[in-house]
Amino acid sequence: MFAGIKEDIKTVFTKDPAARSILEVLTYPGLHALWFHRIAHRLWKRQFTTLARLVSQLSRFLTGVEIHPGAQIGRRFFIDHGMSVVIGETAVIGDDVLMYHQVTLGGTSLTHTKRHPTIGNGVLIGMGAKILGPITIGDHCKIGANAVVNKDIPDNCTVVGIPGRIIRRNGAPTNDVGVMDNTINRVDPRDDTIQELMSRIELLERHSEKLEELIERIERHEGTPHHYHPYQSEESYMGHDVHI
Repeated sequence: MFAGIKEDIKTVFTKDPAARSILEVLTYPGLHALWFHRIAHRLWKRQFTTLARLVSQLSRFLTGVEIHPGAQIGRRFFIDHGMSVVIGETAVIGDDVLMYHQVTLGGTSLTHTKRHPTIGNGVLIGMGAKILGPITIGDHCKIGANAVVNKDIPDNCTVVGIPGRIIRRNGAPTNDVGVMDNTINRVDPRDDTIQELMSRIELLERHSEKLEELIERIERHEGTPHHYHPYQSEESYMGHDVHI
């Protein structure tokens, strides 16, 4: 038990450059939440489920971190800052995982089966990331801040965006633009919006070019040079008679 506590404290110094002393580290809510969870998890495995839930709720109240007693957590796990982290019942977390605040390891099913993510070894999960469903995040992956991931990720990948996209694999950039997909996100909600905006911009540019050509013809016809800007307000032309 004490060997585990010593390893946890050493892990904080390894993963948090702000840590300066053991006394300071002992104030970290991420550490408190982990230690509470170990107690709750042991009670859960011995079928003291109600008592386990009471311990986890006490931890949630004191630390702002909610870890279900049934979740399985490996060694050298560190939650930096900690506030608003939620880890579901069937989540499995490997060794050497670094997790920041507001992360959710959530479920997408109401059945009594494996419904929460499995996180591999050496994974970094950025602030606000949402990893949903019974998926697997491979070893040594990096999940960007606020990313939403709902599909299996191979080892050594970097994922960003909503829905999540793999932008690096094995240290090299990737052109894989595939969207994370399950029953929640069938398509990337950005695609249609971006395409529509691009079409409107192209249409406005064509109209602007035609308007400029028309103004130039009028100026040449009347011999009255007039500097027109396509984005100039209509009021600035009031009082000028235009003959075509």
